[in-house]
Amino acid sequence: MVVVTRPPANAFVAWARKIYNPMGFAKGYNFVLWFIFGGALVGFALARFMYLNIPGIFCAGGANGASPGECYYYMKGRERVGLILHLAGILPAGLLAVFQFLPVIRHKILIVHRVSGYIIILLSMVGIAGVFMIARHGLGGGLDVQSAAGIASIIFVTCKAIAFYNIKVLQIEQHRAWMLRAWVIAGFIVTMRIIGIIMAKIIGRPGGEYYVARPCYLVDNMFHGNQSRVEDLYPACAAFYSGADPNVHVPIHADMTSGRPDQIASSFNNSFGPAGFLALIIHAIGAEVYLHLTPRESERLRRVSYQRQLEAGMRNPGNAGLTAQKVGDAEPWFPNEPRVDEMSSSSVEDKPASA
Repeated sequence: MVVVTRPPANAFVAWARKIYNPMGFAKGYNFVLWFIFGGALVGFALARFMYLNIPGIFCAGGANGASPGECYYYMKGRERVGLILHLAGILPAGLLAVFQFLPVIRHKILIVHRVSGYIIILLSMVGIAGVFMIARHGLGGGLDVQSAAGIASIIFVTCKAIAFYNIKVLQIEQHRAWMLRAWVIAGFIVTMRIIGIIMAKIIGRPGGEYYVARPCYLVDNMFHGNQSRVEDLYPACAAFYSGADPNVHVPIHADMTSGRPDQIASSFNNSFGPAGFLALIIHAIGAEVYLHLTPRESERLRRVSYQRQLEAGMRNPGNAGLTAQKVGDAEPWFPNEPRVDEMSSSSVEDKPASA
């Protein structure tokens, strides 16, 4: 349990400390951030475990499943395997990751933190493999969607790899920073959907001028094989049904109010690419802002790293990982004496972990 010697600012803070101090948090704002953003990730993951039942729930239709036309690809072949891998990997990884940032686990039951870290890394790689398998057709499969998914996945894997390297050389503050970056970036998928839905409603208003080209076989799937209906709406699709041109594409107007599956899908397909990039930028900036606003925690962990590396007989302790002193031109770093309030903020000292 965290022992804080600073007197509480008021009665509410004194009461709140009874909640977050036993969880290992020394400061209330850290608990609030963990509760809000960790809770959002947990809620998002739990709500999507049911999608592992692809034919029964995810592709059964309705507002909570796949967007119109997506399941043409997800019901078979590589995309079906990729969707299962993605959901089965990233959803449990996201749930476990939230508890990796719970201080009491790192302090009191370090073995759980270590084992869970390895499991999360394995599950994350499985999930990312699934992303690359479904990106070609997921959420419309446009180059903007593929680019957003690809960039986010590359950043996520890179941050994970750097964090793993740093903890192996006992550079704990760098491990913390890169793991925070990884999971804040991973959480962009939640924000992307919120932005995407809002954007789809904006561009999908009556009279809008947004279109997306889609193949006639996909439009036929959206209308459940109703050939006459498809040909009435898109006469060019007659070439598809006759076999003259099986890959003919038609422009579909984005309209969320028409009730037609093709136009609703067009609204989402137009919006999720830019929504993904916007969410990715927001989360990347958010991670850096938080890290820059918590330099004392980083400094404290660097002193812990220095002590661990010194005990391990490593050269130049405190600078074993990817620190600015090692890979850049920063001035040499030497440990300073910890402040009194830092020494009293926790009754335990951080130890190295795996993830």
